[in-house]
Amino acid sequence: MAGAGGALGYSLIIFLTLLSHHSFLSCPVDHKEALLLFKSMLTGKPAKNSSSEIPFFGFDSWNPGSDCCTWEGVTCDDRSTLRPVTELSLSAFVPLTYSATSMALSPLFTMSTLTFLDVSENSLLGEIPQDGLANLASLSYLDMSTNKLNGSIPRQIFGLRNLHYLDLSGNHLTGTLSSNIGSLVKLERLDLGDNCLHGNIPPDIGKLARLQTLSLRQNQFGGEIPASILQMRELQVLDLGNNSLSSVIPDGIGTLFKLSTLSLRDNEFSGVIPESVTRMANLEILQLDGNSLSGVIPPSLFDLKRLKRLFLGNNKLSWNNTARISPKCHLSRLSLRSCGLVGEMPSWLSVQKDLDFLDLSENQLEGDIPRWLADLVLGSVIITDNRLTGPLPPQIFESQNLSVVDLSRNNLSGELPKNIGEASTIMILLLSGNSFSGPLPESITNIGRLLLMDLSYNNFSGDRFPVFSPDTYLAYVDLSFNSFFGEVPVGFGPQIRKLTLGGNKFSGLLPESLVHMKNLEELDLSDNNITGELPEWLSRIPFRVLNLRNNHLQGSIPRALSNLSKLHILDLSGNNFDGTIPTELGNLNGMINTPSTYFTISNLFTFFFDLNDVIVNWKGSLRSLARNSLGIYSYLDLSCNSLSGEIPNSLGSLQGLKLLNLSYNELGGEIPASFGGLEKLESLDLSHNKLNGSIPQTFEKLDELTTLDVSNNELVGRIPVGGQMSTMADPRIYANNSGLCGFQIEVPCSAPSPDEPISEYINDEGGGWISWEAMLYGYAVGLLVAVPMAYFARFL
Repeated sequence: MAGAGGALGYSLIIFLTLLSHHSFLSCPVDHKEALLLFKSMLTGKPAKNSSSEIPFFGFDSWNPGSDCCTWEGVTCDDRSTLRPVTELSLSAFVPLTYSATSMALSPLFTMSTLTFLDVSENSLLGEIPQDGLANLASLSYLDMSTNKLNGSIPRQIFGLRNLHYLDLSGNHLTGTLSSNIGSLVKLERLDLGDNCLHGNIPPDIGKLARLQTLSLRQNQFGGEIPASILQMRELQVLDLGNNSLSSVIPDGIGTLFKLSTLSLRDNEFSGVIPESVTRMANLEILQLDGNSLSGVIPPSLFDLKRLKRLFLGNNKLSWNNTARISPKCHLSRLSLRSCGLVGEMPSWLSVQKDLDFLDLSENQLEGDIPRWLADLVLGSVIITDNRLTGPLPPQIFESQNLSVVDLSRNNLSGELPKNIGEASTIMILLLSGNSFSGPLPESITNIGRLLLMDLSYNNFSGDRFPVFSPDTYLAYVDLSFNSFFGEVPVGFGPQIRKLTLGGNKFSGLLPESLVHMKNLEELDLSDNNITGELPEWLSRIPFRVLNLRNNHLQGSIPRALSNLSKLHILDLSGNNFDGTIPTELGNLNGMINTPSTYFTISNLFTFFFDLNDVIVNWKGSLRSLARNSLGIYSYLDLSCNSLSGEIPNSLGSLQGLKLLNLSYNELGGEIPASFGGLEKLESLDLSHNKLNGSIPQTFEKLDELTTLDVSNNELVGRIPVGGQMSTMADPRIYANNSGLCGFQIEVPCSAPSPDEPISEYINDEGGGWISWEAMLYGYAVGLLVAVPMAYFARFL
């Protein structure tokens, strides 16, 4: 017993000694210094600053006076007496709105004992530092995903032979993928998705025999799928979607029998779906949509018991409408968009009780919407551009799972079910392009999560509108081209950003309650019967788009509109405005510096749903502008009014304008020479006014101009011929200006006076319009010798 007690006491002494040793032994000094330098470079704060002064996530415990092994995200090897840092889990330490320098990684690369490094989601900007990367020979896990890293992938990464996990996705990396990728033979996961890599996928990638996940999605890879990939028999996930890969899908793809996910979507593949795919027993996700695949969809695909997601849409595939499908799979998501389905909706879908997402758009489906559709647990039902008829079954809206309903462009009719509000989870409701009629049901306001509602191009009517709660999320409403009448409705809640009511029969004054819509960016009331003057309070609404075309508005255009700093589309055409054009319109910042794009709730969903484009009077005819590109367009249309006076020179400051239409007014004076500064202008219509003087020579600077009309004015002088003006040779665009001359209208001009620059008469290519009178004058004979007479002989 005494011996046992002595042994126990000795063990206790050893334990306490070790405990005391580790209690006072901190992490290596060089590791602490490296971490503090990383923190300093990442946050821009000196390392000596207290953590409380640094508004970044995760650094609260990073105090210089404490053991770095106790810091958040830091793990040390307690088995070693030196307690070196071995793992750094530093994901999301930096706010998303912040851009930190990627050079902050350099201190971490000095820590050769690291086996695990995660610096994902830190807004790191710049190239991946090369110095020190080779020190990380022990590293098995490296995650730099979801940053702002650019440049090429450093070659040193391919020397980290112990890597099992490499994730560089969600950055801006460029260049090609090196064949040295094949040296990382221990890799089990490789994710380079969502970058800008290009070139071919190197065949050496097939050397990664242990790889289970390979994702190169959303890059710019081209060429074929290398045959070596078919040797990677451990692959469970292969995602090559959203690239420019071409040729055919290899026949041997089905030999990758462990694959659970195969995504080749949005490439340029052609040919048929390989028959071997139908034998991939472990397949759960198959995404082949967005290619140029052809042939008949194999019915045996539906025999894959584990298949849950099947996307075949947007190809050139056809459907065997005579085949009897008895699916053995239990699908949760299915897209057969544009796959040649004919007749009634496939009845075999009625047994897919797990179906959450269904897209059967752009087929030739006919008949009523079946009642069994309401028995499914659908979250999203998208069946646009078919031939469905009849009313909407009320049972559909008894579901508490629906989030998206898109039945646009069918032949559906009748009134909306009165119980539509029971589907309170709907976020997107798109029913445009049908034949629905009657008033809007009051219960629609009970859809508490509704964000987008598009009921345009139907036969809805009435003058009473449901009033949405102030708590509604509703941001996008399109009721255009129906038969609504009465006063303009405004009860859509305070979050509304885009309100389109054009093409109805609304009348009366613009309601002043619009001013309470503090988030309203787009308002379209075109083609109605709105009367009265344009109120100055409109300038207090943050418009980007204001379309009041074809109403009965009158009075002068308020100068206060110039306060709309974000406005880049203004259409007041087809009204009864009079007076002069306010000089202050030249201060519209949104038309001076047009953004390349801007976020609206409608833009966000345009990428996924077929929201209606914006209808504008573009280049002389009604056109639709793509909504997801709306931010790049800037135009001002004041045509078809009774405006008078001179055109303000200040309009020449609107350098972002793509279209300017002042036609069909009573404008006089000369065309401002400042218009030559409208460098982005594509269309200019000044026709049917009382403009005089000459067409400014500065028009030769309008390099983007493709459409011009100055007809029916009182213009005189030579038509400019330089730049794009040399292509404006249609006589009709200069018609009924008795004083104009030039080759464009086959009217000779007199010789230039000695004071005029000869460049006005010679075009950019050395040719020009020289009249017989000019030749008789003998002016600048030496220059005329080189002029190719055949070019203009047909005008003489």
